[in-house]
Amino acid sequence: MALGEIKLIPGYTVLYQGKQYVILDIAGLDAVIAKEAVSGKTERLPVNQLMPDLVVGKKVVRQDLLTVKDEDWLEARQRFEQIRPLLMLSGGNRTKEKVKRVAEENEVNTATIYRWISAYEKTELVSSLLRSTRKDAGSSRLDPEVEKVMREVIENEYLTEEQPSPSDVWDSIKERCLKLKLPTPHQNTLRNRIALLSEEKKLEKRKGKKAAKEKFTPHKGSFPGADYPLAVEQIDHTPMDVIVVDDQDRKPIGRPYLTLAIDVHSKMVGGYYISLDPPGALSTGLCITHAVLPKDQWLAKMDISTPWPVWGRMRVIHTDNAKEFRGTMLSKACDEHNIQLEQRPKGEPQYGGHIERSFRTYMSKVHTLPGTTRSNVQDKGEYDSEGNACMTLAALEKWFAIFIVEYYHQKPHKGNNGVPPIVVWERGILGSEDSPGVGLPSRITDETKFKLDFLPFEMRTIQEYGVVIEDIYYYHPALQPWMHAIDPDDIKRKRKFICRYDPRDLSTIYFLDPDTKEYAAIPYRDITRPPISIWELRAAKKQLADEGYTVINEELIFGAVRKMKDIVSSEKAITKKVRKQQARSKGWKKSKEHIPPPAQETNDTSSAVDDDIFSKPITAFDIQEAS
Repeated sequence: MALGEIKLIPGYTVLYQGKQYVILDIAGLDAVIAKEAVSGKTERLPVNQLMPDLVVGKKVVRQDLLTVKDEDWLEARQRFEQIRPLLMLSGGNRTKEKVKRVAEENEVNTATIYRWISAYEKTELVSSLLRSTRKDAGSSRLDPEVEKVMREVIENEYLTEEQPSPSDVWDSIKERCLKLKLPTPHQNTLRNRIALLSEEKKLEKRKGKKAAKEKFTPHKGSFPGADYPLAVEQIDHTPMDVIVVDDQDRKPIGRPYLTLAIDVHSKMVGGYYISLDPPGALSTGLCITHAVLPKDQWLAKMDISTPWPVWGRMRVIHTDNAKEFRGTMLSKACDEHNIQLEQRPKGEPQYGGHIERSFRTYMSKVHTLPGTTRSNVQDKGEYDSEGNACMTLAALEKWFAIFIVEYYHQKPHKGNNGVPPIVVWERGILGSEDSPGVGLPSRITDETKFKLDFLPFEMRTIQEYGVVIEDIYYYHPALQPWMHAIDPDDIKRKRKFICRYDPRDLSTIYFLDPDTKEYAAIPYRDITRPPISIWELRAAKKQLADEGYTVINEELIFGAVRKMKDIVSSEKAITKKVRKQQARSKGWKKSKEHIPPPAQETNDTSSAVDDDIFSKPITAFDIQEAS
């Protein structure tokens, strides 16, 4: 069972109100039929109140992704790709012969394949396939000349019609390196490089472009692989065609942005995020977490009773422009949770249109709202968008949520041959007369760890005063064991540690303890400081620089924040720019689902923080999108 997840499959054990149950059947999108282990009584149990049945005393220690070297991660991904075909088979169909065949194809022992399968199925995380210890720990990267030899041999010998095995290719590399008096790379290094090659490229080099195109080009009019719920979700951004107002003076502040994920198979909306900040990695990550995590509590806060039964990890995320995923933590987080990233090929209409058509549908309804900007100037005519605007950002978000769950999901959809998205979703999950369903997806119960995976980070040393990020000091006794720690790979350098943060509220960072692999919530060293966003922080720094300050410290920063907020609050004729900045700040406070501080054992109460750090007011000013 995946870390922090609960599988809703007949035969699995779960906990409900402290009692152990065995799932017998699926009763619907929101319930299962289960038998109580002690009494044998059969009951209908609500899905949103079930917990995973973890072995008492057994604790799964998870390695943070940022501690994993690229070559180790590539090796883990390669192992996963090798066992993927076996993971898709049920127990009875996973025969010894099939396991043996996979072992022979990849030139490893059968016992090794079984060990990898067991490790992965315990957590369903790719990181479970990482080596527990590295034989070459502390070694330097490959010599550039060795890399050059590897590339040439792969290109000129491996990617050929003869299709030599990786062992044959490695023998050739070893021979060349000996002649050139270069160090011979490990055979696993070669396997990692080969694992990065796409199947399409292999086929193109060995059989020609025509063969590759015939196999990998989908039929026109269809979306490849979107055969069941959560198989493929498209994510994209768009400005909303409506002007919103601030919730104090009810004056116009601008158009918000919508980031949305849609399930291609059913056309159900997986999740979304609305903000006044331009879209980027943060909004994409928040949209993904909204799509993957259960929405029961979120709907309750919105006072919406209509169910939104979409949760669970999607197999593929498809995006028109994947720049926010390139070389970012977002990409590795998706890798960790076995979410594949694919970018829409240019000039391939069969891949797209789903989310674009959805945007057009949503905006057609938005055009009925007061303050709409319409789609273009001609359509808008003489309509005064700002003069008629009356909806706050919070009201727009609730309106959009109601529109999604009570109208769009229930309405016949042309892309589904006239069948509503909720019906197609239910058929895909529970089955129909024509085809069996895929079953309820696993529900992530440890939401804190999942959200942390999608937060940005900084690498910092630990000093006697704690941690410094963006000239702000953080401290907690949990940092003491690591003060002035030396880098184990370089005794001349101090060790750097992973510190994650939420850009919308910098009052707490999350320090990863290298030994326990657990996060500790680290507050400001001066806990009397108010919460601020990273955009407010950078705006304050810019203001100080403009005033001629060459050395900036924490006292100056918070002094500038306070002065700028005083100016805003004293303004009687409040400007549109300031109103928009205030609304942004309130949007961060509302939209951020608070990440509870990880449990910490300490008798020191001096560093304690309020349970709800977002109860304190935040006022924004000159804000720019974080890069």
